[in-house]
Amino acid sequence: MAKGTHDFEADPRNETILINVNGDLVPRAEAMVSVFDSGFMLGDGVWEGLRLHLGRLAFLDEHLDRLYEGAKAIAMDIGLTREELTTRLEETIDANGMRDQEGVHIRLMVTRGIRSTPYQDPRVVISPATIVIIPEYKSALPSTIEQGIRLFTVHVRRGDPAVQDQKLNSHSKLNCITACIQAAQAGADEALMLDPHGFVATCNSTHFFIVRKGEVWTSSGDYCLGGITRANVIRICRENDIPVFEKNFSLTDVYGADEAFVTGTFAGVVPVTEVDGRKLTDARGPMVERLQGLYRALMDRDAAA
Repeated sequence: MAKGTHDFEADPRNETILINVNGDLVPRAEAMVSVFDSGFMLGDGVWEGLRLHLGRLAFLDEHLDRLYEGAKAIAMDIGLTREELTTRLEETIDANGMRDQEGVHIRLMVTRGIRSTPYQDPRVVISPATIVIIPEYKSALPSTIEQGIRLFTVHVRRGDPAVQDQKLNSHSKLNCITACIQAAQAGADEALMLDPHGFVATCNSTHFFIVRKGEVWTSSGDYCLGGITRANVIRICRENDIPVFEKNFSLTDVYGADEAFVTGTFAGVVPVTEVDGRKLTDARGPMVERLQGLYRALMDRDAAA
């Protein structure tokens, strides 16, 4: 069964990883949190996905900026400084012997902590924040990078920020999950989501771009997460004189595009070959292939800095 950009080949080494739970390194089979934890109970927390590249956490400063800004926005105290949290990440990598390995993906999750009773009010929290770090050997499939994915436009919209701000990388992902379910049941790999006005916003787990007449377009960004890879692709377009625009555009613009692609920390830049049954390309097009190369070069530069 396809899993979109997050499809991967299972690695037996993941069965013996050590997971960091509040500073303690615990075997995978023994790692757990309380049923009263805010994340389990209410989805109350923020998280980041990180990629280890050439021995370093790629674009770590940008990821920590987003994590700490999100925590501040929901009035949650992470309880560790950026330096202390970075040390905990590094200790987890080294404890698993992953420093010199490629294909390592890390999920960093922070919740508000343990509640005294099942209730949404943060004033019933009785512990510091829960911090869990899960490192895995997990890479996107080469076939995904080369052959791409198919999208289906779902009825589930990206919400108004007054309802639930899409800028928050929160544990509350039901909006995206329901979109993913509809796309999967329609036979597609991932969901393309519109904003409240009917313009293209983003995908359920990645950011969406189209290519038209040598120009790269992505949404205005008003109704999607501040993507790290999204921002880096915009950056490399500008550095390499590729016209790039953040703007409103419709499905008609998508159906008539020359190429399309999605971006995310897990798989980087991934071609989109089909949207709602309209074939755009047979596999990755020339612009997507170029951007994949430029993005790899940017990751190399970040690791060497």
